[in-house]
Amino acid sequence: MFAGEDRNDCDILAALIRAHRPDIADAAKLVRINDPVRLRRKSGPKLAAAVEVLVGKARAKARQQRAELHGFVVHEDLDGYTNADYKQIRATLAAELTRQCPGFRTAFALAAWETEGWLLLFPEAFPHVHPRWEVPAHLLDKDTGRVKNAKEELKRGLGLPLFRESDGPAVAREAQQQGLIPSPRGTNRSYEDFVGDLADWS
Repeated sequence: MFAGEDRNDCDILAALIRAHRPDIADAAKLVRINDPVRLRRKSGPKLAAAVEVLVGKARAKARQQRAELHGFVVHEDLDGYTNADYKQIRATLAAELTRQCPGFRTAFALAAWETEGWLLLFPEAFPHVHPRWEVPAHLLDKDTGRVKNAKEELKRGLGLPLFRESDGPAVAREAQQQGLIPSPRGTNRSYEDFVGDLADWS
């Protein structure tokens, strides 16, 4: 089950899960709940209440699908760098999600700055979506969690046609299909933390 800021982000996460955990993805149906996620500015009872709503809707969606809920993946863009604030925010949100999900797996995708920064880890995927696209050299082999507004950087740097947010899932799917995801170019702490959550799924 997925919850995220929008469908594009969830579709990106689905491709990443299929690449990192084919054992799970091949046997499970990946389903999205429609509620947008707005957790990162909450704490205490407000955070607990917001997570409770999301988890309740995930359980309800599983019942609607007549399926067993095996895992819940929650995404939100940090709109900031992977600094000390990131570590604290992620730890708080992930702990609350885990607390409210006994009996099934969880993964928290707190993307710095945004999931487009994760896509920069797989630059060879972009020409498979549009042959003329080439990620600019100044964005290659970097800590992509330090790239502010990666979406705008891609719009400016890829050339025509202009990159759109809706292109992100296609880039992620190409990264999966071309076998690029196991060998990212560059680093991103927020991506690595998400992958670490997936690795802990038994």
